[in-house]
Amino acid sequence: MADSIKEEPSTTSSPMSQPSPYPMLLIRIMSKRRTWVCLFIAVYTILLSFSWNFLKSVLSWYESTISTSNSPSGWPALYAAVLLGAVFGLLSMAAALAVAVPATMVTWISVLVLLTFCGKPRRTVVVEGKKLTAEISGFVVRILIKEGNIVAALCAVLGYFALVRKNKDGGGDF
Repeated sequence: MADSIKEEPSTTSSPMSQPSPYPMLLIRIMSKRRTWVCLFIAVYTILLSFSWNFLKSVLSWYESTISTSNSPSGWPALYAAVLLGAVFGLLSMAAALAVAVPATMVTWISVLVLLTFCGKPRRTVVVEGKKLTAEISGFVVRILIKEGNIVAALCAVLGYFALVRKNKDGGGDF
């Protein structure tokens, strides 16, 4: 009986052969929904802080330009308004992208699963998936650019009128 039982080779593992627990810990942490919520909040906090500081610096540049110029020209207000519009347009595109990517992925996966369940061969699903990826990506980019341009134009127009009105009223803080 003792002869029929084979001894398994001992698995003495050295520290070099064992995988590090850190990648598994990272995967476990990143798979939690609250981790992504915290990352989302942290990124938007950084973006808002950056935009607030940028807004203050553009307004201080505008104040210094208006106070040093003798002729009341509308060019500094136009420059400041266009710059603010462009920055807030880019920020709105980043915010929309953060919402659009997960929704796009869910749509893409759903369509591919439906194609698979309809009995399409693998090669056809791969070809259709490539077409879908190009079509969905193009559609998302067009919408993001359109929304970013609308926000940029709106911010530029409102900023221009606010700066010109502030300049005519004699200054003051915003």
